Amino acid sequence: MVRHLLRVPPPTAPPLTGHLPFTDAPGVPDPIEVTSRWLTRGGRPWFPVSGEFHYSRYPNGQWEEELLKMKAGGVRVVASYVIWIHHEEAEGRVRFDGDRDLRRFAELCARHGLDFIPRIGPWSHAEVRNGGLPDWLLSRTRAPRTDDPAYLEPVRAWFTEIAEQLRGLERASGGPIVAIQIENELYDQPGHLRTLKHLAQEAGLSAPLWTSTAWGGVRLPGEDLLPQYGGYPEAFWTEADGGWPDTCRKHFFFTHERDDEGIGADLRPTRVSAPVPSADRFPWATCELGGGMAVAYHRRPRVEAADVGALGLTKIGCGSVWQGYYMFHGGTNPPGELTSLQESHATGYPNDLPVLTYDFQAPLGEYGQVRPSYHELRLQHLLLDDFGHRIAPMRSVLPERSPTGQHDRDTLRWAVRTDGTSGFLFVTNHQPHEPLPHHPDTAFTIDFPFAPPLTLPSTPVTVPSGAYFCWPLRLDVAGLRLEWATAQPVCTVEADGRTVLVLAATDGIAPELALDADTVASVAVRAGEITPVAGRVLVSGVRPGTDALVEVEAADGSRVGLLVLDAATARTVYRGRAWGGERLVLCEDGVVFDEHRGEVRLHSPAAEPSFAVLPAPDAAPEVAGARVRKAADGVFTRYTVEAGSSADTTAAVTSVRPAGPAPGPVTGVRGRASVPADEDVDAAAAEYRVDVPDDLLSNPSGVLLRLRWTGDLARAYVGEVLVADQFYSGRVWDIGLDRLPVEELLTRGLRLEVLPLAPDAPVHVPGQPGEAWREAHVQDAEWVVTRRWTVRSG
Repeated sequence: MVRHLLRVPPPTAPPLTGHLPFTDAPGVPDPIEVTSRWLTRGGRPWFPVSGEFHYSRYPNGQWEEELLKMKAGGVRVVASYVIWIHHEEAEGRVRFDGDRDLRRFAELCARHGLDFIPRIGPWSHAEVRNGGLPDWLLSRTRAPRTDDPAYLEPVRAWFTEIAEQLRGLERASGGPIVAIQIENELYDQPGHLRTLKHLAQEAGLSAPLWTSTAWGGVRLPGEDLLPQYGGYPEAFWTEADGGWPDTCRKHFFFTHERDDEGIGADLRPTRVSAPVPSADRFPWATCELGGGMAVAYHRRPRVEAADVGALGLTKIGCGSVWQGYYMFHGGTNPPGELTSLQESHATGYPNDLPVLTYDFQAPLGEYGQVRPSYHELRLQHLLLDDFGHRIAPMRSVLPERSPTGQHDRDTLRWAVRTDGTSGFLFVTNHQPHEPLPHHPDTAFTIDFPFAPPLTLPSTPVTVPSGAYFCWPLRLDVAGLRLEWATAQPVCTVEADGRTVLVLAATDGIAPELALDADTVASVAVRAGEITPVAGRVLVSGVRPGTDALVEVEAADGSRVGLLVLDAATARTVYRGRAWGGERLVLCEDGVVFDEHRGEVRLHSPAAEPSFAVLPAPDAAPEVAGARVRKAADGVFTRYTVEAGSSADTTAAVTSVRPAGPAPGPVTGVRGRASVPADEDVDAAAAEYRVDVPDDLLSNPSGVLLRLRWTGDLARAYVGEVLVADQFYSGRVWDIGLDRLPVEELLTRGLRLEVLPLAPDAPVHVPGQPGEAWREAHVQDAEWVVTRRWTVRSG
């Protein structure tokens, strides 16, 4: 047996309070405060989960549904850059209409109980032209992002415009704005950061929290801004031939180092060595954990769901008390009136980005696609929703034997968050690109300062390669003490007169539940073994699934259920209010809970979508336009929508012209590969025509053209208008039909250009064997039709 030991030291001094200049509005019912170790809200520890969604990169008619998807995914705080060039591309013509309607976006957040963080810049980066600064502004000053009066004068006017849009949405008026971020990635101008905060306040902006990004050895203006950190599983901004960056690798280790010197390093002219903002005065908050990654022309990383999930869970184990994701929802750059609006070599940036797509491989995609990473993160967010107030005050403690460095793949990576008597054990045995080994015969001992030690499980297990999980240690659940479980807590729900704790098994690890015998009156399990051992009741042999319910009567008379779901089913769990109470819903697809309309809505491409509910509603749910079939699914009740047979989804793609020879490589800023010139693309690209069926054109909502292709880059046109684009990275290419002009499609059709990639192009595309992938070729295409089903739940 390999026993991994962790000794929890006695607690240090209590956290500092009242030492930071962050004050909520007087009289709010849930005041936000900041201690040196965690945040509180209404006097209770608060563990925020925030996600980035750029309103100006998404059709405004779909904002509400996408915000509800984010909420169903466990995001409670929505962050968005207010991108100046999107609003005032031409000087003096400030637009807050349509997809730029900042106020309406913030109001929708408030309507659905979501907090809002405007990241007001004025420089945003966000892979936008000039980092979001309009061209006309740069012609005014030679010293942008400084206190140059020629720069500050238009900034003051811009902040005044933002403040006018958000007037009445501050906390004092019951609004959703909990924080405001100043600038972005400005590491060496602390005085300018202070100036920007003062300008924003003078304009009328207010929030309990004022934040700043803090990576790259940032120098902040005293304690005026709350530092926020980040970490990505991959990076597009490094060199094409640089391999997987160590600055990304580090995020799959448990460490107490907050900074990431890699983010934005391509835009910092010198190596930064300033000290990290004092960790003993600020809590560990993040705003940019990688929900995915953009692709640049020269470097096209591919991020998998497990990469995102493992990174997020590791940061909780490291000590994060605020999980903030960039991006949580992808989008599309708006077409500029004067220029295209993407970051590019043409504007002096070291990376060429696609003109339109900003999908970011995010949990919710450019067209609202629900991706596996969404399910991975939702599993963690459900844990934080129920237990974040317990986890936030807990210290992160590292074991006695930790990895010797960032290239140590053999030492098991684990940590504990603890209050000195109880806690949560975190294990990460996954990292991108380089699989980690199995760890057989593994057990853990946690030596607490104020409680007896725990050694678990009773029989050592193998930690599989690729696994990452969190196990509870002395978790109190409605009068029952769960000493440990070799399954991850998900959430609780009240059902059939008992509190049900849902747990997620890990593939390859048999679930074991250890109950404190002093808190147990009786235990019953449908299949499994119950064994009293040394003051504990061990439950083993449980086969995870929807019927794996351990029924416990606690010593105080309360009733508790411990439901152990298998790993796949656990990733289908949603929780929300419907049918008059809190419910669990199992669904492999997208689910939103719309309390205002009394609806649950399913977003599913399945011919007969289904969902299961616990506790079941008194009456069978009604689905608009369809019959519903009911059946038992363990302790859940499953409802299947009888939607009729599905149509053929094959897309007709016709080759019009084969590709010519690939254009020779062109390099730009820092010698990195540049996107070929438009005339070279037009001359060398293969051309295809896509015939769109009339029935799809008549109802294009939720319809995607999904293309499997190879080559360098691809562009889609309706007539001569560019409507979608992508650089090849090995992923499918989705195009949303409802974003295309229907009348133009009817007369001119959809045209694709696919360019081959030259063999000597200095471009990084991961995991592509041989050379055939460089050829311009559409392999196959299909229509993916995701329909929205409305389930009445009021």
